[in-house]
Amino acid sequence: MRDFRWPPPPDGGPRTYGPGPSAPRTGRPALPEPATEIVTTPHGVRLERLVTGSGRPVTVFAHGFGSGIATTRPLGSAVTGSKVFFQFRGHGRSDAPPGPWTYRDLARDLRAVADLSNAGRAVGVSLGAGALGRLLTESPERFERVVFFLPAVLDEARPPASTERLHHLLDAVGVGDISAVADVLSAEIPPAVRNTPASWAYLRQRIDQLMRDGLAPELADLTGEVAVPDRAALSRVTARALVIGCVGDDLHPVAAAEALAAALPKAELHVYDRPGVFWTNRADLRDRISTFLN
Repeated sequence: MRDFRWPPPPDGGPRTYGPGPSAPRTGRPALPEPATEIVTTPHGVRLERLVTGSGRPVTVFAHGFGSGIATTRPLGSAVTGSKVFFQFRGHGRSDAPPGPWTYRDLARDLRAVADLSNAGRAVGVSLGAGALGRLLTESPERFERVVFFLPAVLDEARPPASTERLHHLLDAVGVGDISAVADVLSAEIPPAVRNTPASWAYLRQRIDQLMRDGLAPELADLTGEVAVPDRAALSRVTARALVIGCVGDDLHPVAAAEALAAALPKAELHVYDRPGVFWTNRADLRDRISTFLN
């Protein structure tokens, strides 16, 4: 893998894939991944978990499709108390039980991690937002405060273009096509920062993790699933909620965020005016989430 050359490195950046004499000479390289643990849930699925911080309150963070702990951690950087990050089934070192899978299965994973950690707050990103919504339809009083960041689907299926991109990622990881994986992941990065040392470090970290751990093929079952059978069930949720969407994101239509906020009784909605929020509005995003939760 040392001869990997995609995408073109930024000026002063790495000339080959991976660490070595040609590692980045400008910008801050990605931090090493912290040691995680494997926990056994009551429903028998072992999940990878990382706990940071200490004390109360306790907040659980649920990641997006094909993502994981590393990319979700920045959302909790200013959140007080204990922070619990985990990998859904089929991601990282978590189990991949026989499918087919639905959002109800993901909600069970999320509930188990939250219960094991005594978490009273939750943050769901994309796929994780769908799992959080499904959990709340079944247990509307489970959390005190919840954050939905870039919800992708509610009670209507994903658009075909979104489903196609997710299948491309699964296929590329499945056959070990690094360039194809990078091609899919780079679409998440705004063009203005796509050839910077920071984006290169991000891509390298994501590719390393995906090539090491893979993605379970059963995740394909979820691309056509809805998160909740009927959004009306969310009217019983007692938690205060913050819903965050953005305009122009094909994978996370702003209409999904608007519909979710309208369905929740105690929700506030914030919509960013362009996609790539992690890259263009990271400080504001972090402050917005931490202010709401703290």
